Order: sequence, then structure tokens, then C-alpha cells
Amino acid sequence: MFHISLSALFTCCVTLILVQWTESKYLEYVTCGSVTKLYNVDLKVRLHSHDVKYGAGSGQQSVTGTEVSEDINSHWEIKPATGKLCKRGEPIKCGTIIRFTHLTTKKNLHSHLFSSPLSNNQEVSAYGNDGEGDSGDHWYVDCGGDYWERDDDIRLKHVDTGAYLMTSTFSYGRPINGQREIAAAQRGPYHSCKLGRYF
Repeated sequence: MFHISLSALFTCCVTLILVQWTESKYLEYVTCGSVTKLYNVDLKVRLHSHDVKYGAGSGQQSVTGTEVSEDINSHWEIKPATGKLCKRGEPIKCGTIIRFTHLTTKKNLHSHLFSSPLSNNQEVSAYGNDGEGDSGDHWYVDCGGDYWERDDDIRLKHVDTGAYLMTSTFSYGRPINGQREIAAAQRGPYHSCKLGRYF
């Protein structure tokens, strides 16, 4: 009797250890459904948006870079490409095509062949309604390993145009005074995740 109880206890302990190891293994990854702040490693600004439209170009909602760390308008939810599914909490593989939905306005990080307003690179905007847009919302995760790890520096390549998400050295005046221009270009800097809610 004692032998059976000891065996059952051992099996239970091994199972618990394996479950904890599996869960902790995924804690290091950026996952589908997570909400994060994308941080430009070189210029130290966070990807940001708000209900302010560009005055030229597409006229869509503007996307900027802000140095302010505590700003609710810098939160972006990671979603699968249009028409694809991913389970909440599933690690994002390097090379995956994803979307970023702005948590406050429900518009997607977007690009197209309009010129950006300050640097004359490629415009980056927030587009769509309630998280639904088009193929211009798709970004390729360019990272070095098998999965996008939380402490990785990654690049984001726009699928439709092949340009990389970048922050220019130009800053806006009113009504978004001091915020940096976000654009896309043939060479892009690295971004990392700062803070966020991961599943």
C-alpha cells in the first residue's frame, strides 16, 4: 500500500514540475493576444497613436513615437494576419506575419506608398475599423531565433511594400508637439517590447 502511494506521489510531483516548466518556458516569448509597447532601441521612443489625422498624404490616423513611458496610447495588441488564427498565449515564431491593433482606437498599424509628412519616407498610419483593415496592416517579424523572445531586438518589415518600420529624427509641432515621426524605409532599426500584458 505504501509503495503505491509513494509511486502516485512521485508521478504527481513529476507532472507538476513538467507543467510548471512548460508554462515558464513560454513566459519568455511574445505571444498572440498580448498587449505591448514597441520601443525603438536607438532613439528610445515608444510607438504611439491617437485620434489625430495626418493633414496630408492618406489623411489616416497618425502614428508617432513618444518618449513618455506612461501613456495608454502606446499599447498595441498582437494579432494574427487577416484570415489567420492563433491561440491566445501562443508564442510568435520568427518569420510570422502579424498585425498590431492600437488598443485605444482599435485601428491597425498600417503602411502604404504615400510619403511620410516630414522625412519623405513611406507613411505609417493607423487604419481600419474595430481591428479590421486590409493587407497593408501586415508586418513580418524579423528576429534571429525560432520564436520572438521578450528581450529580443527585432525588426518589423511591412509585407506589402518591403519597407521596415522606423523612427525618423524629425519631430512634429502642434497638436502633437515633440513627438517623433514614424515611417517605413528600406533599412530599419531594431525594436523591443517594453512592459505589456502577456498571455
